[in-house]
This record gives sequence, structure tokens and C-alpha cells, in this order.
Amino acid sequence: MNSYVKNLPAYLIKRYKGWKATGFEENKSWFARMADVGQSPRVMVISCCDSRVHATSMFGADTGEFFIHRNIANLIPPYKPNGDHHGTSAAIEYGVTSLEVSHLIVLGHSNCGGINGGFHLCKGSSNQQESIFVHKWLSILKPAYDNILKEGADVSQIKALEKESIKTSINNLIDFPFIKKALDKEKLVIHGLWHDIGSGELEMLDSDQLKFIKI
Repeated sequence: MNSYVKNLPAYLIKRYKGWKATGFEENKSWFARMADVGQSPRVMVISCCDSRVHATSMFGADTGEFFIHRNIANLIPPYKPNGDHHGTSAAIEYGVTSLEVSHLIVLGHSNCGGINGGFHLCKGSSNQQESIFVHKWLSILKPAYDNILKEGADVSQIKALEKESIKTSINNLIDFPFIKKALDKEKLVIHGLWHDIGSGELEMLDSDQLKFIKI
């Protein structure tokens, strides 16, 4: 292991020390309180791993306010309680049953590489090298892909898939028994959001029309 592990780059160390001397010191008592009491976020965000997506910045969230889980293309897998490893499902279970978050946001975005790759994978036109994990994960998109074909999307099919995948993920969420229970007891609300990185615009899945509308 020693030959593979290296020291942190100097620029990251410099940034950390800057934060420690300012952001941390100015809020030292708040961090101490959080360390003692633990976290109690009201919101859970499931967003993409994409480095351009920054939920805490978008909503001006403070440390401890959001419980965030990231994965490729912000997907929610179907409920499958088998013996496999389920990182996303485990995060959702912890957020809803242990932290008891009140709001669960599925946050998609424009120009998503995962959605683009999943689109071509579903279409059978992918020229990407076969992967060990990514292709299997992106197969979650198949129901959403089938839906955009049925509906005959009048915009870019890939952009349509970015939004349709959020709907599919929400449908998958509702199939989790503990999610359904929290929804029925009105202890949880689910939200679907799509963020345009270039324009900064945010669209919300309207609960009446089941279409995305600008906020």
C-alpha cells in the first residue's frame, strides 16, 4: 500500500488551512455542537457525482443541513433487498428511517454524462468500452428510455431522458416499503428537480401536471 498512497497536493492543503483559519474558527462553537449532538438534517438530496453539481451552493445550505448522496446520473435503483451491496438504497434507508428527513430531493442536471451514456446503452449504439460496474448501473434507465420513445419527445431525447429518469427514480423510491410508510404518514415529501448548469435555471416536477416547470 505504501507505494500507492501519496501526500495530499499542496494546493488542497493550502485551501484546507485557509478554511480552518476562517470558516471553521468563525463557527467553532457550531461545529463543536454538531460534533456532540450529531446530525439532524431536514433534507436529503440524491444528486449526480458530476463535479459541476453543487446542491449546497445552489440552496445556500449550511454544514449539517443537507444529507447528500451522490451516484452516477442521480439514479434510484428498484427495491431489491437481496445479498448484494446497495450503496444508494442503504443511504436512502438511513436518511429516511434513522435521520427521519422531511424532504427527499432527486436532483438531475443538464449535459449529464451518465444519462448520455445510458441513452446510447439502451439504444444499442454505445461505443464505450464495456465496463465492470457502470453499464449495469445505467441499465436502471431502461424504463425511462422506453417512456421517452413512447411519448415521442419533442426535444432532444437525451435531455428528455434526463428529466424522465427523475420520474422513474421517484417511482422506484415509492416502491421502498419504508418510503411508502413515511409518505402515507405524511412524514416525508419527495421532490424532483432538474438543474441547467449553463443558465443556472432550476426546474421542478409539478405535482399536478407531472411536468417540469421553471422555478
